[in-house]
Amino acid sequence: MSDLLFDTLTISAHGMRVQGERTRIISENIANSSTGALTPETEPYARKVITFKNEMDRQQGIRLVEVEDITEDRRQDFPLKFMPDHPGANAEGYVRMPNVNMLIEMNDMREAQRSYEANVGMLEQARSMHSRTIDLLR
Repeated sequence: MSDLLFDTLTISAHGMRVQGERTRIISENIANSSTGALTPETEPYARKVITFKNEMDRQQGIRLVEVEDITEDRRQDFPLKFMPDHPGANAEGYVRMPNVNMLIEMNDMREAQRSYEANVGMLEQARSMHSRTIDLLR
């Protein structure tokens, strides 16, 4: 297998792996989107965000995408929801809810899915080109 083909497969595989991790983080955000604070003193689930970085694979001489960090999103306040019977309700009857916006999560999920599919497409194209090259050599 040529170096170019192997490099393409490696780059696409790394892209698929980080988009899979991104999908996992988004799924965790969605799963916890309605989990309020357990007590008035505690914080609810905080939305997680993932960041990527380019990393040089010096052995192969190619740039690969890697997960840089997974952090809690503290840019948005926790919204309050009136639920006076909830154990996490404050004296006024409000519970702090996660800072997860389902519209943003669904858009992020769609973007991650499309990026994953693009990497799968690159793998399929590379495989197809390799097969055609072998057919030409026969």
